[in-house]
Amino acid sequence: MTASHCSISHCSISHWPEQERPRERLAALGAAALSDAELLAILLRTGVRGKSAVDLARDILTKLGGIRGLLNAPDQEWRTIAGLGAAKRAQVMAGIELARRLLRETLAERDAFNRPEQVREFLILSLAGLAHESFQALWLDNQNRLLVSEELFRGTLTEAQVYPREVVKRALTHNAAAVIFAHNHPSGHAEPSAADQALTRRLAEALALIDVRVLDHFVIAGHEAVSVSGIRGQGSEVRCQESGVRKTISPQRTQRNA
Repeated sequence: MTASHCSISHCSISHWPEQERPRERLAALGAAALSDAELLAILLRTGVRGKSAVDLARDILTKLGGIRGLLNAPDQEWRTIAGLGAAKRAQVMAGIELARRLLRETLAERDAFNRPEQVREFLILSLAGLAHESFQALWLDNQNRLLVSEELFRGTLTEAQVYPREVVKRALTHNAAAVIFAHNHPSGHAEPSAADQALTRRLAEALALIDVRVLDHFVIAGHEAVSVSGIRGQGSEVRCQESGVRKTISPQRTQRNA
């Protein structure tokens, strides 16, 4: 079928005018000039019967809710997309993983923690698509540069057991000066619970004994990352040192009756 017998929208991309093809446009104009659908189409390489790769890419982005949804979608959701077989899924997953790794490297830069939204995006990429509950830590040096990101505990859909003693051991292993915690709510609700606030205080108290600061604790659900330290639980105190994520959660001070 030639371009004269079909609309550009539904033709194979090989029949499109050269200046309209995504790969040729990328070579001539640079990746920034391409739409989200065109970039995804390059990863997909080919379309399906009746749809070009760009049409298929548009359908995927619409179904998943744009680029952020694309990055956070669990594997089972990818399997429901018509025309997206194992090979195409693998190609897209490889691209997504490269994006995650690039963001992880960027986080390790000296000034990464002056940009709190970048931290949130990294945590969303890491946690939002998981079907199980995962508790993670970003261990930092005394200049708030990333040392390592690691999963500390893994739970079921409803419960993750977090042990302060084990967290302290990991802090000592990495010789960390500070930490940002994060865990996901697979239920889809990012609102921190009273248990999340209590856990944050327990961890802050335990880590204060070895002079490790808890800068923040985020709850991740869907496309949201909500700070637990921004919610004042009973008896908790949040002391903001600077704008953004640089907060220190002070351990709770319990007053005993004489």
